[in-house]
Amino acid sequence: MPSELQKMVAGELYRPGDPELASARTRAQALMQQYGATILGDPERDRILRALLGHYGTSSVIRAPVYVDYGWNVFLDDGAFLNFGCVLLDVCPIHIGAGAQIGPYAQILTADHPRDAQTRASGLEFGRPVSIGQNAWIGGGAIVLPGVTVGDGAVIGAGAVVTRDVGKGETVAGNPARPIRRTGAPDPL
Repeated sequence: MPSELQKMVAGELYRPGDPELASARTRAQALMQQYGATILGDPERDRILRALLGHYGTSSVIRAPVYVDYGWNVFLDDGAFLNFGCVLLDVCPIHIGAGAQIGPYAQILTADHPRDAQTRASGLEFGRPVSIGQNAWIGGGAIVLPGVTVGDGAVIGAGAVVTRDVGKGETVAGNPARPIRRTGAPDPL
């Protein structure tokens, strides 16, 4: 029988109060607290992020504070940048491509809840992975919902709520986010 951790990562219904998961969240909280106490240039920063995250690519930058559920389900490729206050709810994998830039207070959410009230009331949850492409740009305060893929070079407007996949080179904005242009097209403003 699969563990709650195995069910969670697979995107199946799981119980978040499971002791193994609670322990993993406590570990992540301690590492986030340590990271938040560092300043730019502190040699401990890389060590902490490498202990916290599934992968922390070279030349990547995360400005503190950063918030995760577990951390080990977050994978940053080389040169990725996350500004202050990003939230990465990583019950399922979050992949952030090389050179991606994510604005302050953006949220990338893999955690989800059943739509059926009775199942939801039972305390079960599930998740769906999120993938952010290479050189994508996510504006400040944007929210990327569970299961979304953002293509290479895509642009997400500040404050957008991304409910569907965003194609390569596409620019979306609004709530819910809608296409406004493709890279290489004239700026609509």
